[in-house]
Amino acid sequence: MKYYIIAGERSGDLHASNLIKQLRRQDPVAEIRGWGGDMMQEAGMDLVHHYQEMAFMGFAEVFRSLRKILGFLRECKADIKTYQPDVVILVDYAGFNMRIARFAKKHGLKVYYYISPKIWAWNQGRVHKIKKVVDRMFVIMPFEEDFYARFDYKVDYVGNPVNDSVTDHVASTDFRTRNRLYNNKPIIAILPGSRRQEIESMLHVMLSVLPSFRDYQFVVAGVSNFSKAYYEQYNKDPNIKIIYDQTYDLLAHAQAALVTSGTATLETALFGVPQVVCYKTSAISYAIGKMVIKVPYISLVNLIADKPVVTELIQDDFTPKKIIAELKQILFDKYFIKKQKEGYALVRQKIGEYRTAERAAELMVGYLTEEKTAKA
Repeated sequence: MKYYIIAGERSGDLHASNLIKQLRRQDPVAEIRGWGGDMMQEAGMDLVHHYQEMAFMGFAEVFRSLRKILGFLRECKADIKTYQPDVVILVDYAGFNMRIARFAKKHGLKVYYYISPKIWAWNQGRVHKIKKVVDRMFVIMPFEEDFYARFDYKVDYVGNPVNDSVTDHVASTDFRTRNRLYNNKPIIAILPGSRRQEIESMLHVMLSVLPSFRDYQFVVAGVSNFSKAYYEQYNKDPNIKIIYDQTYDLLAHAQAALVTSGTATLETALFGVPQVVCYKTSAISYAIGKMVIKVPYISLVNLIADKPVVTELIQDDFTPKKIIAELKQILFDKYFIKKQKEGYALVRQKIGEYRTAERAAELMVGYLTEEKTAKA
């Protein structure tokens, strides 16, 4: 069968690449084309555009890039129409992918969604649009089944791919030596995000607290999308080390972490590392977000646990003074650390034990096969 897959950011590239590998196992003659990243291409997808070209973040930033986004949409629609896949598989990235879903459905194509848009966080009424244009939804948050059930829409919970990735990771034994890290200083991991706007908003503030923790070494999780020269502008102290594409090894060796809100908060929790969640965006984007967001937390850890497990320092609370206070708690307050780790255990329990990409691919190929058989 022919598959057209669209992912618009780094985490989507990872999860879609694992899905592609499993689709090829389930369907050995699969033809796969789409938009995404290096990992999807390496897994065997014919790459049309890289997600780096489409990495827009925040309401104001999207508005300023609207003409470029509309051009990508036109190109993507034309490519899908020419390719005529058996199914269009959309991976998160709601602003772009929901428009593609409407187009594909209008042209009689099957639409599957892997990793639901976060409509439970804001604009919950969009579920009615999803019901009209998405044939099958494969969700990765345990609370999403109940959310969609409230709107009489059956979805498949397939587990969480982050849990699979963390479980499968084998920590490097020479991590410190290979990266020239101090053996006698515990590590505070700094995870500033993978988008330029996140890094530029977050990293300098995160690193500014280093003088209060001279007995520790700060290690920044860099991504190779950006040059070393780009990161080095933040490296003003010998106790700051920037490493690239080794986030899981870093978390496996860290004593604590400062984490930009996103998938990394869940990864950090599943590694059992005490963390402070941080987030700051433009004033305009934050003001709009406050008006529309319907959930009490921004971190996946707190959302899955349905209670405050990790501290969230958002916007005006994201200050050096508050970071220092919270970092001291997760380093030195044994009771606070114990409570946070108990919360992590609850998160693991709610996620459950699944092989997510394998389960999703198995269901997708099964549904497509059934539908083809029914039509024959």
